[in-house]
Amino acid sequence: MQVCDVCGQELLSESEVRSHLARVHLGPGPPCPFCGFRGGGYDQLRRHIDAAHPEPGPQSSRPLGAATAAPGPSPLACPLCGEAAASAPGLEAHVQARHGRLLLATAPGNKQLYECPMCDLVCASPQILQEHVDLHLEECSFSEGINRQYGLDDSGGYKQQFLKNMEREVNRGRMQPFEYHKRKTDMMESLAFGVDDGKTKSSDHTLIPSIPKIQSMIEDAWKEGFDPRGASHFNNRLRGTKAWIGACEIYSLLTSLRLKCRVIDFHKPTGPMGTHPRLFEWVLSYYSRGREDGAKVVCTSKPPLYLQHQGHSRTVVGIEEKKNRTLCLLIFDPGCPSQEMQKLLRHNSDVTFPKQLQKFVGSLKDKQYQIVAVDGVLLPEEKAARLEASQVFTAEKIP
Repeated sequence: MQVCDVCGQELLSESEVRSHLARVHLGPGPPCPFCGFRGGGYDQLRRHIDAAHPEPGPQSSRPLGAATAAPGPSPLACPLCGEAAASAPGLEAHVQARHGRLLLATAPGNKQLYECPMCDLVCASPQILQEHVDLHLEECSFSEGINRQYGLDDSGGYKQQFLKNMEREVNRGRMQPFEYHKRKTDMMESLAFGVDDGKTKSSDHTLIPSIPKIQSMIEDAWKEGFDPRGASHFNNRLRGTKAWIGACEIYSLLTSLRLKCRVIDFHKPTGPMGTHPRLFEWVLSYYSRGREDGAKVVCTSKPPLYLQHQGHSRTVVGIEEKKNRTLCLLIFDPGCPSQEMQKLLRHNSDVTFPKQLQKFVGSLKDKQYQIVAVDGVLLPEEKAARLEASQVFTAEKIP
């Protein structure tokens, strides 16, 4: 429920508030015969006269034929902002203190000014006021677009998205109703226990937390005090939204679990045509660290790398160095078809990596990439130090 800042009227949506402002408060109205003030209509003008120019004597002005009210105090509302006052003198004092400059400007002999209902800025003409209010509305529209882009528009989270996809399959005849209800029941059970039900390509590993569980764990890290700026960006809430989870959120989560990690920011291309060869070199150095000179790394116990770019995250599980010295990342991508991922489970040495998992230098051309790398376990005092340092989050920049 939205409330008009001028009159206090409750409206259903922000778009209705805009229409209400333009229709009621920004249009011309009759002037006050005492000071020239223009209200939004005759009723508001009458309330203005009662508040700013009360008649002497105990009788208050009221329309002819109005019934006499029962004795007792009744709250009075400011005709300009709707704030309640206990008595007429209190209301007059409020009007003079809060809106005195507007009344002074509209006094006889002074040029009329117009007050913005959103920020109290005073404008010299209704045209300037209209342009100023339009800027407010454009800012609101821009903010709504950003929230929608980053999944912060309260359009539902993982559960709603999962159900909508299944409903779409039922409507298209690709799924039977009984299968829909069975999958819905399975999903609700997995959400209740916070474990992955295999829908995120981690079948047979149910200890892996589900997406809503990961969102809750990040919220818990924020409650501990990690990355307060990032938490405020998401209004301290991830669960039930489709908000993007980025490198900073993963860093906060892993650090809260006492995992020693760091964020490496490849903030601009380092090669021709917008490529990032320095990123590939860093990954090669990461997986080669600690090996004997000349030895080929066939298998390593180093954890995988979290690779983030605008709107998407993937997992780097290795790197190939070809005979011609070119490098190729081995990446698990959530967007890769499950049939291709299942090929990796076949114990056949002749099976090569699917092309969807291989990314050469020319395949990564986003403007910026970030990597989260895990390198050991934190001691309690080290975790406390990193908690303090996360108040102003910084990453290692390359170059």
